[in-house]
Amino acid sequence: MHDLLNALLLGIVEGLTEFLPVSSTGHLILAGDLLGFNDERGKVFEIVIQTGAMLAIVWEYRARFFRVDYALYRNLFIAFLPAALVGLAFGSLIKAHLFKPVPVAAAFIIGGLIILWVESRRLPVRVESARAMTWRDALMVGIAQCFALIPGTSRSGATIIGGMLFGLSRQAATEFSFFLAVPTLVAAGLYELWKNRALLSKEDVGVFAVGSVASFVCAFIVVRWLIRYVATHDFKPFAWYRIAFGAVVLATAYYGWVDWKP
Repeated sequence: MHDLLNALLLGIVEGLTEFLPVSSTGHLILAGDLLGFNDERGKVFEIVIQTGAMLAIVWEYRARFFRVDYALYRNLFIAFLPAALVGLAFGSLIKAHLFKPVPVAAAFIIGGLIILWVESRRLPVRVESARAMTWRDALMVGIAQCFALIPGTSRSGATIIGGMLFGLSRQAATEFSFFLAVPTLVAAGLYELWKNRALLSKEDVGVFAVGSVASFVCAFIVVRWLIRYVATHDFKPFAWYRIAFGAVVLATAYYGWVDWKP
């Protein structure tokens, strides 16, 4: 029951944060640390429940995904490659040194400052919709996604803000970020499951199922809300949230109010 409750709570955290520019991985690292669910098995769980959030995107955009759209498939493949290659090359090094509460908190603050800087500029828009993206646009978004390998940066934040810097409208960058989550999260989940298969047993099925369902439901709600939000709002509130949240974590670590585990 304790593991199931942890799975439910972490699934909710994942679903609420995966598609917002606030870093789901960063939140999961911090929440898992507080819940004591931060061992190797817990880390695999955190990756796998992202599949639930990904399925929310597939369901919301099922008409687009299951229609033969070679331009979309090409762009997703091109955008997926940079982070996949960098992750394979440096993933173990990143996990060894950066998957810890204090570096995550620092990344929260830095990411928030970058969002504020981007939102303060009047960026020219070349691409109004995700359908109008070229393979070069997809490649630039894919390069931006590489920064999301740093926990606390945010995959959604990196791809959306990066897309806006490269000339995509806010709506186009957000929508393509949604689409790019599908191959990225599927690949990450399958890779982690295979690499850590020795840690798992049939008793984990219930825990993974609870976390994935909670992630799916919450992500579906967030995706529908965010689509409406970006039509008339910017991302400054998320930036200030990131800065405040990161500052709280750093303060509690510095003063010893919370015993963040390395």
